[in-house]
Amino acid sequence: MCLHVITLILLIQACGPLWAQTPVPGQPDSAGILHGLKETARAAKAKVQSVMEAVMDYVGAYYEDHVQPVTDSYSEWASGIQHSLREKMQHTFMPFMATNTTAA
Repeated sequence: MCLHVITLILLIQACGPLWAQTPVPGQPDSAGILHGLKETARAAKAKVQSVMEAVMDYVGAYYEDHVQPVTDSYSEWASGIQHSLREKMQHTFMPFMATNTTAA
């Protein structure tokens, strides 16, 4: 019995380095998984960028066709109101500056 135990211990010590060298089945290859995840992330990023470019093109075209004509008319109206108010204020409160506008 003692001989069997000693033989088993020697066999385990001899085979131990061999077991350490063989990969455990089912253990994933970390470098391969990380490389695959990196490639998947790059592909997803490219898809998102292409979709965002298409969306931005659509939004830009929509703005030029629908929003800009409306806002331009309001900004021109506001600019005209501001200009006329400025002229009225200059003539009312600063009559000496209204006649000499080039001396600034």
